[in-house]
Amino acid sequence: MSTGFDTNEAGLWDRLSGTQPAPPSWLVIVVGLVALGAVLHGGTWRVLRNVVTIAHEGGHALVALVTGRKLDGIKLHSDTSGVTVSRGKPHGPGMVFTALAGYVTPPLLGLLFAALLAGGRITLMLWVSLALLAAMLVMIRNAYGVLSVVATGAVVFLVSWLTGPEVQAGFAYLAAWFLLLAGTRPVIELQRMRARRMAPSSDADQLAYLTHVPGLTWVALFFLVALGSLGLGALLLSPADLPFG
Repeated sequence: MSTGFDTNEAGLWDRLSGTQPAPPSWLVIVVGLVALGAVLHGGTWRVLRNVVTIAHEGGHALVALVTGRKLDGIKLHSDTSGVTVSRGKPHGPGMVFTALAGYVTPPLLGLLFAALLAGGRITLMLWVSLALLAAMLVMIRNAYGVLSVVATGAVVFLVSWLTGPEVQAGFAYLAAWFLLLAGTRPVIELQRMRARRMAPSSDADQLAYLTHVPGLTWVALFFLVALGSLGLGALLLSPADLPFG
């Protein structure tokens, strides 16, 4: 016997597993330019950098769990900084990969989103975002962090549940472009702070301590991952029928 719940559940599964049509070329270009403006504009960047911090700390947390470390919690702060506390061996591969994950996660997440969008999985991409935010929320240990993650999740949920296909597509492409474009700016800011000796315990310096490889080498690696992800992501997101192409 079929029930309304079964029908709704099947409909949701069809939405998640199915594909959606690609948005118009002009929309992909416009949201890409909007994302670039958001990264370059100081005031907008200070607000949206919270999203990058969520991805950054989420990367630390995920890799800590994958490598067998015990995750104590995550804190996000209003100055867009964050900290992920895990327990385990103070040295070794697990600690190295956990420290490495932060700066490379936002651009790699953007690349994952770009791959999903290139395959027409717009709804799936939005709900993957929600699942990641929900998983992270469990480990948040301060009020601002809860507010930041809940607010981000609420925006994604409202767009995915209440808006039409074109708005969802525009928002999904905007999010992917933003993460791809935003990958380089924190790395540049990191090196500026390191040059002024204002970040003695940065991820790059922790990696230098753990591996005896200079911190600047790790900064360069962060930057190369961000640039590589941006290049591949741009190829995936770029319309095949550019009006001026």
